[in-house]
Amino acid sequence: MGEIDDAIERADREAFTKEPPKTLKGRIGYLIKQLGSAKAVAAELGVTADSVNRYRRGARKHARPDVAAKIDDAVRQRWQPMVRKRRRKQAAATGGITVETRARFGYTAAVGTTDDGRFRRLTVHLPATYAQRLFDARDAGASDRDMRGIIAEGFKEVYFQDGGIRATGLSDVEISDIDYLDLDY
Repeated sequence: MGEIDDAIERADREAFTKEPPKTLKGRIGYLIKQLGSAKAVAAELGVTADSVNRYRRGARKHARPDVAAKIDDAVRQRWQPMVRKRRRKQAAATGGITVETRARFGYTAAVGTTDDGRFRRLTVHLPATYAQRLFDARDAGASDRDMRGIIAEGFKEVYFQDGGIRATGLSDVEISDIDYLDLDY
């Protein structure tokens, strides 16, 4: 997963209306309901089905730290899918998406202007069309580079060109060296 994929996942988790199960037994029970069997959960986590059944019964109260992290990630990825879907649909239809980042921005501009990339800290609200394109790209399995391109295009239109009012000679904006990137929708 790349920076943008992680940012979308974090934004999804902020929308949870209820916290996922906290106990190991509760988390394993939830995963078994979602995946259908202890064998499927074991394959997802990289442990044996016997271990999964011990966790489910409560015979083991604590998992190894690496397995506990995998369990936590697996539960959070599947938690409240309808809440996630509703928030994404709203962002893609009307709300748009807010991108906060500190990254190096470079661009291609007319001859005689400086186009050296430099670090900027920006918080920009992108229209719903960019949210839709970003979610569609993620669902289609697009690379982090492709998703960066969508966000860069949105920054070009909204921030650098201010909707076509300024910097009309700007042709391409590129994001690199991302220090952090956060999304909200």
